[in-house]
Amino acid sequence: MADTKYIFVTGGVVSSLGKGIIASSLGKLLQARGYKVTIQKFDPYINVDPGTLNPYEHGECYVTVDGHEADLDLGHYERFLNIQTTKDNNITTGRIYQNVILKERRGDFLGKTVQVIPHITDEIKRNIKSLGIKNKFDFVISEIGGTVGDIESTPYLEAVRQLRWELGKNCYCIHLTYVPYISAAGEVKTKPTQHSVKELQSHGIQPDMLVLRTERKLNKDILDKVALFCNVEQGAVMQSVDVSTIYEVPTMMQRQGMDEVVLRKMNLPTGDSPKMEAWNAFLQKRKDAKKHVKIKLVGKYAELPDAYKSITEALSQAAIYNDRKLILDLYQSEKITEENVAEQLKDADGIVIAPGFGQRGIEGKFIALKYARENDIPTFGICLGMQCMVVEYARSVLNLPGANSTEMDPKAEDKVIDLMEEQKHITNMGASMRLGAYDCILKKGSLASKAYGKLKIQERHRHRYEFNNEYKSKFEAAGMKCTGINPDSELVEIVEVPGLRWYIGTQFHPEYNSTVISPNPLFMSFMSAAAITKEIRKK
Repeated sequence: MADTKYIFVTGGVVSSLGKGIIASSLGKLLQARGYKVTIQKFDPYINVDPGTLNPYEHGECYVTVDGHEADLDLGHYERFLNIQTTKDNNITTGRIYQNVILKERRGDFLGKTVQVIPHITDEIKRNIKSLGIKNKFDFVISEIGGTVGDIESTPYLEAVRQLRWELGKNCYCIHLTYVPYISAAGEVKTKPTQHSVKELQSHGIQPDMLVLRTERKLNKDILDKVALFCNVEQGAVMQSVDVSTIYEVPTMMQRQGMDEVVLRKMNLPTGDSPKMEAWNAFLQKRKDAKKHVKIKLVGKYAELPDAYKSITEALSQAAIYNDRKLILDLYQSEKITEENVAEQLKDADGIVIAPGFGQRGIEGKFIALKYARENDIPTFGICLGMQCMVVEYARSVLNLPGANSTEMDPKAEDKVIDLMEEQKHITNMGASMRLGAYDCILKKGSLASKAYGKLKIQERHRHRYEFNNEYKSKFEAAGMKCTGINPDSELVEIVEVPGLRWYIGTQFHPEYNSTVISPNPLFMSFMSAAAITKEIRKK
């Protein structure tokens, strides 16, 4: 296409309706038609990025290949579209203001008074348009975080209003709202949607399409009523009904002709509806799976599933490709003790020791790992989980009772996990870790190399502390092998115990590289081992 098309997704009535899923679903449908598509998220908070946000506030911090700490919605974008995102795909108000202030300090504005309009809105528009121009995308879908009516979102809505005039037919607006069901009245209510659209119109934006989030299927009369009262053409009102998995949303939107409506409005050919064979094959495998596999995840934020969103999705994908339905139990590591660990984990087919930071719950992870190792349960340690594997092995097998990470005990007798030299003098918390994709060379014949089917891989990192290479020979002599090494720094990326069924720890985060179409090989291997373990137990 000659010109990049820009689609904006806004939300109203309440938050957490799934704008990211709708944006990803539309992106998937357009991608299936052969278009080059990307999605970006605009977050209205003043933090420069989510890297310093508490998981209780924001859920998982997602990491892009170029080392940007991003909103968890970017994980949805990558899992749906099977693409890699960068820092250009996630912009916060903090970053917008930071850029504008830096320009003002340099004198770029030639002494003019710097204001929200035009300077902040111009910076927002620059970030929107540059993504499409720089990478020659056919479609850039921009999700505006928050809810229409929030004061924080106002500059973004003003930028969208301006772009509607500047881009003309190359701009399209989708508004996602909520249609509640009032049980006492026995009917759904469209008034919240009408008010939300009215609020959007007050910002100068008329939506081209409405997506109604609902727990109950809406009839045509309701859809036509919403179209009439909200000044949207009939056929451009979609409904997003609850489904058993988010991965059914693209096919649900396709059945309603979402992509066709968008293409017609933007004067593009529709042609035949794409079959999306690989996607539908995945959904069919999920539907056909009859056997179960039980995975237990031990982590600091077990009561908050969004803190491990990419891990839980990677586990779900791997289970489906192994013809299994996933049963996932999350356990708070600080509640695991020597007395209850057997009761908590005895029926696990596989155990995941989750990543994280800080002291809280760390001893529970050591206890869980010792139980898993001694009972030969397939175990996957990720980032801090891998470091905990190393500490527990040092204490129990190498007979180093004072072993620890210097993150937990700076004066540890045996610093088997230590701060990287280049990290020792860093004081700022934001974006100061080892972040993004790094190469890793796998040891030939290792379980990791068999899983990946090659000897050179690239995975993403988010951490400060590393395996201490001074102890490498001791670990290898005692049975824990270092089977993945960074070729530039010689840092250990993977440890495994070949004497066990499946016991692997990775310093990197393989979950970030797992998508619906391309599940991560390590998760696939882990899930296969867990499924085999279940069958052995049955016999």
